[in-house]
Amino acid sequence: MAKITIIDVAQHAGVSKSTISQYLNGRFDYMSKKTKTRIESSIATLNYIPNSIARSLKTNKTKMIGVIVRDISGFYTSKALRGIDDYCKSHGYNSIIYNTDFDATIEAHALQSLKQLNVDGIIIASSGMNNELIDEFNKSDCPVVQFQLEYEQCNTSIVVADYQKAAFEATEHLIKLGHKRICFLSQNFQKVKSRSERYQGYVSALKQYNIPLDEQLIQYWHRDSGFEQSIKNILNMPSPPSAFFTQHLAITTDFLTEINQLNIKLPNDISLVGFDELPMADFFKVPVTVVKQDSYKVGKESAKLLLSNLNDKNKTSQNTAQKITVPCSFDKKMSCGVFKHRG
Repeated sequence: MAKITIIDVAQHAGVSKSTISQYLNGRFDYMSKKTKTRIESSIATLNYIPNSIARSLKTNKTKMIGVIVRDISGFYTSKALRGIDDYCKSHGYNSIIYNTDFDATIEAHALQSLKQLNVDGIIIASSGMNNELIDEFNKSDCPVVQFQLEYEQCNTSIVVADYQKAAFEATEHLIKLGHKRICFLSQNFQKVKSRSERYQGYVSALKQYNIPLDEQLIQYWHRDSGFEQSIKNILNMPSPPSAFFTQHLAITTDFLTEINQLNIKLPNDISLVGFDELPMADFFKVPVTVVKQDSYKVGKESAKLLLSNLNDKNKTSQNTAQKITVPCSFDKKMSCGVFKHRG
C-alpha cells in the first residue's frame, strides 16, 4: 500500500498543500471552521500520519517541549505536569520529562540532553545551581520558563504561587485563634526567594498584630537529615510554641510522624498549619489545615507562557522576563484550635 502524503490529503480535502501544511503546524487561527473540519476528516479517512522529523527539518521546530522536575513522584509535581501536558497537547506540542532527584549535576545533564534533542523550549523547576546554563539557553533559540521555586538570580520568565500572601493569611489564622508563639518550620530560605517570601509573610503577620519575632521559633529541616532540632526539644523550650507552621509537604509529614510518636494530639495539645496539600488528608483522624497551591494552574500557566514566547514573532517576550503569580487557597480543617494556657 502506497504511503499517504500531504498532497493526497490536500486533494482529498479540496485545499492546497500549503493550507494542509499550515494546519499541521498549528497556524489555523484564521482558517474557517469548515476548512478545518474538512482537513481533519481527510486526515482521519486517509489515516495520514505526518512526518514530524521531515517537518522539523523544514521549519526548525520539533513541536517538543522539555520539562525538568526535581521529583516526578511528588504530589505538587504530578499536578503541575498534568497542567503542562494538557496545555501543550491542546496546542499541538508534546513534552519530554526529565527527573533530577534534586541533583544539580543531573539537572545540567538534562538541560544539555534536551538541547541536543532540539526541543523548542524548556520548562524547569530549577535547583538554583545552574543559573548560568539556564540563562545561556534562554538567550539562545531555546527559551526557558521556570516554575515552583524562584531564586535570587532568576533572569527568565517564571510562574510561582503567591507565597507571601498565603503565609500571611495562614499565620494570621493562628494569631486570631490566640496563638502568639508560632513556630515557623522551613528549609533554609536565605538564597531561595520563594521560601523567603513565605518567611516575610509570617513576619508581616506577627508585626501587624504586634507580636515580637522570636528567632528561636524559626526552626530548620533538611531533606537528607530532617529537623535540626527535634520537635520534642522545641516543645521543651522555656516558652514553647503553641502552634506550628510547616513550609513543605515533606516537613509536615515528618512533623506528624514525630508528634505521633510523642503522643501529642492535634488540636488539643498544639495547633498546626501546613503549606502544601496533604494527599488523602480527609482520611486522617485529624485532617490538617493547609495552604493549597494550585499546582495544575502553575503548570498550565508555565506552558502557556512558554508557547506564547515561542509563537512571538517579534521575540519581545523572550527579551523581557515575565513573572506570573498564581493565588493560593486556605483550607481550614481540624488541626487548629483556640489557644489554651498550659498549667
